[in-house]
Amino acid sequence: MLLSAAQRATFGVWISFLLAAPVPLRAGDLTPEDVIAKHLQSLGSAQVRAGLKSRVVEGTATYKLLVGGSGQLAGKAGLASEGRKSRIVLKVTAPQYSGEQLIWDGEKTSVAATYADKTYSDFGDFLKGQDAPLREGLLGGVLVTAWPLLDVQERKAKLTYQGIKKFEGREFQVIRYRPKKGTDLAIRLYFEPETFRHAMTTYQVSIQAGIGANDVESARQQETQYRIEERFGDFQNSDGLTLPFHYELRFTKELQNGFTKLLEWDVAVTRVLNNVSLDPRNFQIK
Repeated sequence: MLLSAAQRATFGVWISFLLAAPVPLRAGDLTPEDVIAKHLQSLGSAQVRAGLKSRVVEGTATYKLLVGGSGQLAGKAGLASEGRKSRIVLKVTAPQYSGEQLIWDGEKTSVAATYADKTYSDFGDFLKGQDAPLREGLLGGVLVTAWPLLDVQERKAKLTYQGIKKFEGREFQVIRYRPKKGTDLAIRLYFEPETFRHAMTTYQVSIQAGIGANDVESARQQETQYRIEERFGDFQNSDGLTLPFHYELRFTKELQNGFTKLLEWDVAVTRVLNNVSLDPRNFQIK
């Protein structure tokens, strides 16, 4: 087929446009750095992020025992953070259980004994032994200034992009997070594929109860599966930052004999205060 001079010129321009046009990244083309960069853009401008020093988040909370019992309690939630320090308080008023206090003060993890007899809840006891969610600033997601993706270079965690995965019918970009210090937990971060907002974190581990005196006793030892799941939604603007105003925290403990306990904290954020002055005592158990 012969083209006129005008047609050849038009055809050439069209080819040049196609070659110059940006090609969208496919899931297989993405790296952890790509996902994190887009996630940070979804959070807010570099200038706003750089100016973030501290935050207080307040909200209502509902504690629910979903499996292994029943019932629910109304309460309050409070998250205070400053740099890498964070404090998460999930409070209820009940005769035997007062809720949770979880703290990383920049050097050590503190968990409150919240039952009336001064013992720890299953959730609190688990975090005492597996403190990476608090130590790494992961627990609470972008609601806390300790969120590790804000200074990922300094954290030196190993990040692996695992592609697009489906969870309960929704697709997410998934990153495996391995702390520099190491942990038994398998930690995965889930991001909305279009907005790259952080939507969920999961933590999973299987723990053997102990080692028996011989092979037979060892085989009888109970293996317990643990899972923490954080979900984030209802994203709103707060001082130039896009933050979730709905937060769900679930903890599952599953014994080898089939007994399962699943509890949930459902938090509705009512107020966010950025760059407020915080008393150092906020990062101590009260």
